[in-house]
Amino acid sequence: MIHSTSSRHLLKSALCAAGAALATLVMTSALAAWPDKSVTVIVPFPPGGSTDMIARALAPKLTEKFGGTFVIDNRAGAGGTLGAAAVRRSAPDGYTLLVTSLGPLVIGPHLIKNPGYDPLKDFDYLTVAVQAPNVLTVPANSPHKSFADILAFHRAQLGKMTFASAGNGTSDHLTAALFWQQTGTTGLHIPYKGGAPAMTDLLGGQVDATFMNINTGLPNIKAGKLRALAITSAKRSPLLPDVPTMEELGINGVTVYSWQGFAAPKGLPAELKAQLHQALVAGLNDAVVKAKLLEVGFEIVGNTPEQFAAFQANEFARWKRVIEVGKITAD
Repeated sequence: MIHSTSSRHLLKSALCAAGAALATLVMTSALAAWPDKSVTVIVPFPPGGSTDMIARALAPKLTEKFGGTFVIDNRAGAGGTLGAAAVRRSAPDGYTLLVTSLGPLVIGPHLIKNPGYDPLKDFDYLTVAVQAPNVLTVPANSPHKSFADILAFHRAQLGKMTFASAGNGTSDHLTAALFWQQTGTTGLHIPYKGGAPAMTDLLGGQVDATFMNINTGLPNIKAGKLRALAITSAKRSPLLPDVPTMEELGINGVTVYSWQGFAAPKGLPAELKAQLHQALVAGLNDAVVKAKLLEVGFEIVGNTPEQFAAFQANEFARWKRVIEVGKITAD
């Protein structure tokens, strides 16, 4: 009986080892063949925006590294949550990737009930590709010549200064809300349906100010059509060296970056995850790609999956507080 029991244990152990070895062999074979069909790179916004630009800059670098075809699929809607939900429903086999801004990962889930995914649990984070600060801007003919003018007006006339944004819950909206919370002031938020109409009315003087992304505002700032008064980066931007940071101006807690990152459905094989991360970071640091991104205001990040996951969790909690304190809704 002892001999029989021992034999069964040995057989069970041998079968388990064989199963594990077979699984490893199958996985290794699958990774060696990847990609043997097109990889879908979902961008949860329309073509032409910052997130789409990052996806299209890096997709050719992934093709160079791995071969195959990486197809950009723009699935816009519901602040980016529709596209993110589609990625969450996909198999974690490397054939569906997500390139997104911060919106669907740290803002939208606080504004949209049941977005179709849990951003803290449902994705494997690969890397934050780039980040870009926001810039407090006013029209060139604005009576407000400095940040001090803006702050003085806010304190004297609470809720009177109008701030344009690309829509409720967007980065420019939430940066303004954070600014008001940190300074104990209020302004009047004017949401638009996208950045283009917001820019049109800002240039025309129909609204007083905005916290726009640097790469959105840079052309008109350089052309003298907009005046940049403060920047939300940790240090001054080499693209706008004369514009002080919020910290320099004595406003703490308003260091803000918009950012774009790469993710995949949860459960991506570890080896493939490591390979994708390595390829993305190499692509970001390609001389031509890097120069193009820096020129339009992006800062290269290229952090590790672990750093991205920790950063995402911190950003998720931060914007949750801002939204709750500001009683911000998606409508």
